[in-house]
Amino acid sequence: MELVGDLLARDRRTRDTALVTADGRERSHHDLITNGYKAANVLRYLGVREGATVAVDPTPGFHTTLAFLGAAAVGAPVRFDPAAGIDAGDRVVLAPVATAADLDPAPGTNLAAFGGSPERPETTHWEQELWSENPGTPPSDVEPDDAAIVGPEREFSHRELCSLAATAVEAGGMDAETRVVLRRPFSDAPALAAGLVAPLSVGGTAVLAAPSAADEGGDDSRGDVAVASEKTSVPEPRRVDPASVAAATE
Repeated sequence: MELVGDLLARDRRTRDTALVTADGRERSHHDLITNGYKAANVLRYLGVREGATVAVDPTPGFHTTLAFLGAAAVGAPVRFDPAAGIDAGDRVVLAPVATAADLDPAPGTNLAAFGGSPERPETTHWEQELWSENPGTPPSDVEPDDAAIVGPEREFSHRELCSLAATAVEAGGMDAETRVVLRRPFSDAPALAAGLVAPLSVGGTAVLAAPSAADEGGDDSRGDVAVASEKTSVPEPRRVDPASVAAATE
């Protein structure tokens, strides 16, 4: 796999659990892929095309996952920092409704909010658009060396993220039966690759830990593999350190 968008291939749609969010809700691979298509089409409706950057809140969750996968499908790199996205004039900025209320986008940037109805009428209500959107496969022309993530220090291409994910699969012994608990924010690109892309790539399950417990391992999330920093105490029997995964691919 060399494209993050390959995770949304139609032949991967099964009823097996793909994602468990911090509130305990489960989504199947079928649900995640269908909603990934919808997210891609919402982004296209908001003006996103190949090369246009989408800024997304870094907190691991259902809607931030969909935005990442949808952007990847249409060839738009993601910046996991809404405030920086506002400053950079990114095409779309997606944030929780409370955060979005304090953001002031310049002309050319479309602001979208999730987690409730936004106060300002010019702010897109993400969930409302998502649920009403067409679940058809979005058109795209993405290359492996195109940027998938834009970070404060460097970019990560689709090829690099997929390589990180493949390394994590091997390091964690992941397969379709594996539950991988992600205890890092999406802004940590190696952690995103190891804790989300990797388990999804083998048909496994990504468990998104509660943000308050991401650095402590103190929530009730349980899995076979934890993706966390070395300093984090986690209950899972095996651990993958994102920094080690990144070092192994250099």
